Amino acid sequence: MLPPLTPAEEKLLLRYADPEAPTVDVDNLSAKTLMSLLDNAEFHGVLPIMLRKLSGDAQLPSDQELRDKLEDLRQKATIATGQSMLLKYHGDRIMKGLAADNVPARIVKGPVFARKLYRNVADRPFTDIDILVEPANLARANQVIAACGFELGSDEAESYELQEFKWLEKENSSLLVELHGDLVHDTGMRRRLSLGFPELRAIDGDATDTPAALLTIAIVHAAGGHKFHRLQLCVDVLQGVRALQSPEAEARLFDAARTTGIELELAIVLDVTGQLFDESRALELAGRIKPDLSIRLARRLITTDTLLGVNSRDKLGSRLRRDAFRWIQRLARARAIPGKV
Repeated sequence: MLPPLTPAEEKLLLRYADPEAPTVDVDNLSAKTLMSLLDNAEFHGVLPIMLRKLSGDAQLPSDQELRDKLEDLRQKATIATGQSMLLKYHGDRIMKGLAADNVPARIVKGPVFARKLYRNVADRPFTDIDILVEPANLARANQVIAACGFELGSDEAESYELQEFKWLEKENSSLLVELHGDLVHDTGMRRRLSLGFPELRAIDGDATDTPAALLTIAIVHAAGGHKFHRLQLCVDVLQGVRALQSPEAEARLFDAARTTGIELELAIVLDVTGQLFDESRALELAGRIKPDLSIRLARRLITTDTLLGVNSRDKLGSRLRRDAFRWIQRLARARAIPGKV
């Protein structure tokens, strides 16, 4: 369980988690408070951002335990950066193999978010490489990954059902590559929403990794894959909103939401992200989705307290609310799309 934070300290955590927010003045913060914030930031995947903001001219308390902790965390961050670089190397190697075998594919999430959505690439570490292909090409793509020195770490039959294969590097099992036929793995949800290679190609049009596509992926990642289990998911969404800089990009986002079936997820993820980071544009975009019963119910479940309480004294309540949201996602009816039978 994480060290508890007061409401004021939770606001500080969110300031540290926001890559674009000004550096926090630490003059009036105790060493104990900073260590609690560091523990929470590490759990929520936003520690690199906080460490960056604590470097340089930050006037830290003269507490040896705090300084030792910071040194240890910075060493771990350096190792994590090296791990990310190694993963990127293997990802590029696999992508070359897929191209040579004429298998259309794209890397999604971690390294793409870091490069496209964050000014400081090191703010967004990643622990695996996610590769997306069309479902019909899963078998061929698996063969390419195996030929690159990886072995399957998940059950093959279950992987086909989930449209997700987990591959581990034979010489270093900490290196994980995930192959996807669809970024929505829950079979109960997939009858309503889907985000695969063809859908992303349609969202991007003639380009690749457009702001609308990146934000769509971030929303599905937060609500469709991990059930809001840490703040980093909403920080990706926050950065995606900031990258959405034109009416045309906004229109493409809402077209994507309709065609992929993620209007519920878009409304909820943008709403809670806007509340967490006081981001009015996220709230405004969320408000454009006409709320139906599923959205109204989900808004009662997915709140700032739900996300901040994931590993707190209220973690059971947070888990129950997030599980209830998953059932809403499974039971929600697909909205009618004009012109689509």
